Amino acid sequence: MPDRANESAVTPMPNERRAVRRALIGAFAAAAATIVVFSLLGDINEIGAAVRRFDWRFVPIILLLTIWNYTGRTIKFRRYLGALGVPSAGVRRDALIFLSGFALTITPGKVGELIRTVYIRRLSGAPANRTSAAIIADRITDGLAMLALALVGLFEFRYGRPFLGLVLVALAGGLLLIQRPELLHRLINRLAGVPLVGGGIVHARAFIDASHTLFRPRMLAEGFTLSVVSWYGECVAFFLVLVGLGIEASWSLLLAATFILALSSLAGGASMLPGGLGITDASMAGMLLLLIDDPGMNRSVAAAATLLIRFATLWFGVLIGALALVWLERETRGLEPAPLLVDEGAAP
Repeated sequence: MPDRANESAVTPMPNERRAVRRALIGAFAAAAATIVVFSLLGDINEIGAAVRRFDWRFVPIILLLTIWNYTGRTIKFRRYLGALGVPSAGVRRDALIFLSGFALTITPGKVGELIRTVYIRRLSGAPANRTSAAIIADRITDGLAMLALALVGLFEFRYGRPFLGLVLVALAGGLLLIQRPELLHRLINRLAGVPLVGGGIVHARAFIDASHTLFRPRMLAEGFTLSVVSWYGECVAFFLVLVGLGIEASWSLLLAATFILALSSLAGGASMLPGGLGITDASMAGMLLLLIDDPGMNRSVAAAATLLIRFATLWFGVLIGALALVWLERETRGLEPAPLLVDEGAAP
């Protein structure tokens, strides 16, 4: 029989109106912050003029490249759930579950993406303390992919080396630690008697075991490869944004776009701010001015490029996530939660 901790993990989601309201409130707040950031990056009227000069014929391709990113990451997420022994809810529902997390991307550290675990529990019976490991694994392999993409241009641009070094050390250290689950178990067992902490030990054990499964060498290599292929689509999209704003297309521009998008995304992620707002935007616009050697590049064009690629990635993702959340909630509302697959804390 599931215990009370399990019961809390399967509490029905609020109806789709409340869920979407939360997403929209976060999105509006983030949009307001974005306007403030861009007002600091350049003259609003000049930014608007640069946006109006954009070649809008590139938009369908740019959005398709973003969808390419989401598709590859959905495949990776399904592979992670399969490795944990979680039954598939079907290709369409699995995709909806993954995409629904984007509705709450505008939360500190993207913790809102854990909403996926609620639907996975409802449809498959897999406890959230194990399936949350798939979400963390998705984030870590994305970070590794962005680091790899940034390293491609590091020797060309010689910018951001200390930061990239810190990211590399942090990710490598975390991966090495995950490879030692017995050490992590010993560490958390020492906290068993600590008030307010000891009660979560069983969940921590399940999370550690699931994470160890997902970060075995073969799974890590597969997840990393899918992430690189997926995220490179958005790098190409950023390149097309720059070309659409009048910057001359070249291989060096593609390399610069890849480096700038990857490095600024890592900076935004490290900040733990909702959607990396402010940090990602400012670092992206600043690097465009610093690294793009083209007479057409100026403060307004840099700000316009940042605004357009953020719309095509962050805000487009929030919109898709909100629609997926509504669709998924309508399909699953009223369903009896699936029987619990394993006891919480059980080894895989």
